[in-house]
Amino acid sequence: MISSRTAMGCFALAGYKVISFDKISSTQDYAHDMIAHGTASDGTVIVANAQYAGRGRYRRKWVSHHGNLYASFIFASPERDPRLSYAIAVAVADTIMSFGITPQIKWPNDILIDNNKVSGILIEYTGRFVIVGIGINVGTNPTVSEYTTTKLSDWANVDLKELFSRLVRNIDKWRGTDFDSVRHFWMETAVGINMPVKYRGEMVEMIGINDNGALVVRRATEYFLIHGDEILM
Repeated sequence: MISSRTAMGCFALAGYKVISFDKISSTQDYAHDMIAHGTASDGTVIVANAQYAGRGRYRRKWVSHHGNLYASFIFASPERDPRLSYAIAVAVADTIMSFGITPQIKWPNDILIDNNKVSGILIEYTGRFVIVGIGINVGTNPTVSEYTTTKLSDWANVDLKELFSRLVRNIDKWRGTDFDSVRHFWMETAVGINMPVKYRGEMVEMIGINDNGALVVRRATEYFLIHGDEILM
């Protein structure tokens, strides 16, 4: 999938234009640069064996050693769609399931195995595009202070090329699936449903997601919606 050379490679896969690096600062930042310079197109993917400035939500550092999958997908998107993050989370979870591993989805779109983080997703809109960044721990997993981590190789024999190929297919599949089916898969896989969680300093019950992709929570008899904010479990 990804060349061992530091120089850039480029190839086509299932209708995607894949630009590959051995090591890059950030696949997400490279995608932003492509859009800013007018060289991006729908279906471009930037992949790397390693990143030295990988990042997640709120610009948190994403430790990106060799042996894992780091990819940023560029899609045309004239408007924001909060439901996209669920389709991507489901696609990643479905891909991991295909290797005989049972994942969990943690709001909004972290992927866990046995309550340890194995994958993160970063979705950013810019101009006429959306960039979907995905990191999956395959051969290595970092030690971080905020949460525990794991890697796919602890649970199954996973080939990086095959993982990427299955991920591409599942992203296409779930982006093209009706949201009722996406929501059903997400709800079946999510952790914390009907459980107490902490939101903005107070305990609420996590109910699920609605038709528009908002998280529904309950405080006593009051129901309200959460759009993208973090919750603690």
